[in-house]
Amino acid sequence: MGNSYYFRKIHSLLGVIPVGFFLIEHLLTNYEATKGPAAFVDQINWLNGLPLVLLMEIVGIWLPLLYHAVYGLYVAYQARNNVSSYGYFRNQMFMLQRVTGVITFLFVAWHLFETRLQVALGNVAHEELGRTMHDIATNPVMFTIYVVGIVSATFHFCNGLWSFLVSWGITVGPRAQRYSSIIWMALFVVMSVMFIMSLTAFTDTQFQLPVEAHTGH
Repeated sequence: MGNSYYFRKIHSLLGVIPVGFFLIEHLLTNYEATKGPAAFVDQINWLNGLPLVLLMEIVGIWLPLLYHAVYGLYVAYQARNNVSSYGYFRNQMFMLQRVTGVITFLFVAWHLFETRLQVALGNVAHEELGRTMHDIATNPVMFTIYVVGIVSATFHFCNGLWSFLVSWGITVGPRAQRYSSIIWMALFVVMSVMFIMSLTAFTDTQFQLPVEAHTGH
């Protein structure tokens, strides 16, 4: 029981700080696509120009994300959902948190395979990720899958923030928790809209052009 308590606390903390930071950074990076291919390429180049970027990715993103995902699947497997018996709002949110966690895990794994892993294998250059995303976004099936994955990831993060504040004793009373629900669901809507706007921006035919056409090199 003691180990389970600490494992859950670590899982909760990692989901907010490094993993949540990664989601927000990913949102802001992809949102640059709404300004055109050149802005997106500039943002990608800036990120990959950071010192020790690979080490930061491994320690600050991939390892925390792996722990959060694997332990989250374990928690989802053990969870007992009583929505059919207790259909109140928070129980519904509890069930959705588990469901979106599984969907997000599958979506992130697939997205990393299509993008980051292809870069690591040398099949795609960092500057060509816009073209990769264009191919994905212009495929109706993949566009739909990405929208589902995006909405699941943002909901899981925002609803997870509500749970984080409760479990860490920050929002204690019913009133604080009610206001917290409103704030995080509003953030969920904003983040989802921004992500979908970014995905839609990649459908622009300009992302088919060679990198040189955007950078001038």
